[in-house]
Amino acid sequence: MIKLAAGVLAATIFAGQVQAQTQSPSPPAPCSTPEYRQLDFWVGDWDLSFDAGNGQVGKASNRITRDEYGSCVVTEHFTQPNGFKAISVSIFDQQKQAWRQTWVDNAGGVFVLEGGPVVDQAHRFELRTVEARGSPKLIRRMIWEDVRADTLVWRWQALQPDGSWKDQWVLNYKRRPG
Repeated sequence: MIKLAAGVLAATIFAGQVQAQTQSPSPPAPCSTPEYRQLDFWVGDWDLSFDAGNGQVGKASNRITRDEYGSCVVTEHFTQPNGFKAISVSIFDQQKQAWRQTWVDNAGGVFVLEGGPVVDQAHRFELRTVEARGSPKLIRRMIWEDVRADTLVWRWQALQPDGSWKDQWVLNYKRRPG
């Protein structure tokens, strides 16, 4: 009886080892490739300043997270003291090999942008409008540049008739301590 039990136990252990060896490894976690980490520099809490015209300095804050919808989605919460608020969601589109962002705000603005890192330009990341309410010909882009651990410059630009780009809004980001 003891020999029979020992034999059954040995067979069970052997079968488990064979099964473990023949099972394929589990698939990688969603959004685990390096492309999905390209916007990590932006994640955090930021104080922003910009030229508000007439010699005034405008202020805003931006909270960028990566955990509200899982690690695949970068979520932006933009606010200004004057009550202007916006949210955007950004995700790397594996099929297009590009980042896509949708921006909406409490002033009725809607933008869908697409792009990614600019080749051969260190610390530069660009998204261009592929869709904007009111004008299918509206071409805008946003650029993150001069990216450092605690600062970066963000530019919202418009395409000019001569093909050049003109700044519409330049935000200086400073990471909040803590």
